[in-house]
Amino acid sequence: MTPKQAHRQRGAALLLLLAVLSLGAASLLISTFGHNTREAQRQQRTLATLAQAREALLGFAATQGRLPRPAASALDGCERAADCADDAECSGFLPWVALGVAGVDAWGKLLRYSVTPEMARAPIVSFSAIANRVVLTRNSHGDFVYVAGQEQCDVSAQCLPVVLFSQGKNHHGTAASGVRQLNTSRGNIDAAANNSASRSFIARPASDYAALPGGAFDDMLSWITLPTLYQRMRAARNLP
Repeated sequence: MTPKQAHRQRGAALLLLLAVLSLGAASLLISTFGHNTREAQRQQRTLATLAQAREALLGFAATQGRLPRPAASALDGCERAADCADDAECSGFLPWVALGVAGVDAWGKLLRYSVTPEMARAPIVSFSAIANRVVLTRNSHGDFVYVAGQEQCDVSAQCLPVVLFSQGKNHHGTAASGVRQLNTSRGNIDAAANNSASRSFIARPASDYAALPGGAFDDMLSWITLPTLYQRMRAARNLP
């Protein structure tokens, strides 16, 4: 083989190597882009499911004179049979059968639901009933601030009647089969707080960054304000 031929072969081998590396990089980019696109689509579907559930809750209240109680269990989407004795009993899963909506998010997890006990009993006496659910977030310093409601809920300073949420893709949550998802992350204290909350909930932008105050977080929250609830019920003439 002449030096010229050897040079050409080395050049061809280098071009082939570059082509293989380029294909690998392109494949990785397409895979990452496809994954991100799929996750974004799941998030949008989950937001749409939450919006549909929120509208169904307002419709239920307009016809029944109250909000529904949580689901009987992870496998039974009807309302629990008895009135809630306290905040904990009025926190659980969205009663999807009673509402006629999907009960799971785009990751196959049951939607969570928490309602003020007074708002789940008819009739709701608007001049004395107190909505007591609150939503907080963290400011730039990592401190909690109220998004909806305040520390003390009373007739003159109402909080929220109801909060519903998806627990997102990772960590906490319960599958439609009733199987609880283990929390495999460390330090995601805000997501853990929502998982066990009965009155105070946390809403934050999603992040995989564990070093943030509150840790990694991907819960997606929605809620109904008391004026919105009462407006819908009054329009249906179902609020004393």
